[in-house]
Amino acid sequence: MKFVDLDAQFNLVEKEIREAIDRVLVHKQFILGPEVGVFEQELKAYCGVKHVISAASGTDALLMALMAYGVGPGDGIIAPSFTFVATAEVIQLLGATTVFVDVDEATFNMDVARLEETIQTVKGDRKLNLKGIIAVDLFGLPADHDIIQAIADQHGLFVVSDAAQSFGAEYKNKKAGVFGNIATTSFFPSKPLGCYGDGGAVFTDNQELADIVESIRFHGKGHGKNGQYENTRIGITGRLDTLQAAILSCKLKIFNQELDKRQVIADIYRRELNDVVITPTIPPGYKSSWSVYTIRSAKRDNIRRHFNKNGIPSAVYYPSPLHRQPAFKNALGGGQMMPVTDRLADEVLSLPIHPYLQPDDQMKIIAAVKTAVG
Repeated sequence: MKFVDLDAQFNLVEKEIREAIDRVLVHKQFILGPEVGVFEQELKAYCGVKHVISAASGTDALLMALMAYGVGPGDGIIAPSFTFVATAEVIQLLGATTVFVDVDEATFNMDVARLEETIQTVKGDRKLNLKGIIAVDLFGLPADHDIIQAIADQHGLFVVSDAAQSFGAEYKNKKAGVFGNIATTSFFPSKPLGCYGDGGAVFTDNQELADIVESIRFHGKGHGKNGQYENTRIGITGRLDTLQAAILSCKLKIFNQELDKRQVIADIYRRELNDVVITPTIPPGYKSSWSVYTIRSAKRDNIRRHFNKNGIPSAVYYPSPLHRQPAFKNALGGGQMMPVTDRLADEVLSLPIHPYLQPDDQMKIIAAVKTAVG
């Protein structure tokens, strides 16, 4: 049994992927080849957004989004305390200060009530120029984007929607990628839509932001007669490889089918485990992409031990929350109490939920949870 079964997926689309790779090997435009532009157009159509700039990774996508807003020393960027390190890491890389906010116990996403309190506290202190918010869609479930955006607008802040785990998810009938002033995602191999290396994308309806991000991803290139050798700003090497774009285009064709299969598996987990452990909450108007299926239990260690004895894979996202990490000791909220995040870190456990999980294997997982909980 596998936590993510890339073999089964590859067997389904092997012919298409090999043909796509061969086309790139023939034309040899390995950097920003035609497949990159095609994939960006496909992403625009899928998400319903005006501009897509593909990126070398989800982390680069986040970094470029903040760079487009000129984030730097003296600035404060709000982020949830319960998320992958990349969300807060890019803030620190630019010399800005991460401002942690605790999360909602039911959804694991940013607690909007705590968000408002945090903004008032930081603005009252006047030591930081509070500039923006990174709203994370954790485990595939979109954050409460309407409320977050309304709070941001009220206080003159921009919003980056971190959809690294939620590509394909929906919030009020809109796809992840259209929320915030600018949005990002990841195509890491284990993500719902994953490539065979690193990859990501930036989404926005703002032409100016799109132009800046496009410049940043290629060393800050300009549009003058000297092309890439005219540098109008400091940038990075943030380009998506042509080979990865070709692979992703193939996978995007079966992506909705895979999302449907993930939903079926999630429904079975909920039905079978809802009275045994705490299962994920999906509010009305939301649709998760089920990047992972994360339960909560005070008997997590018992469950993991039982899984290990029976050859069942699992994962803990995240065992040590960011506000407890040495790298963020100077962040606002670093080392302080984030009671919900601290509790979740002790209780969460992610189960296999890939589209190719066999029914017998899922029932084995369910039986093991029930036995371990007792």
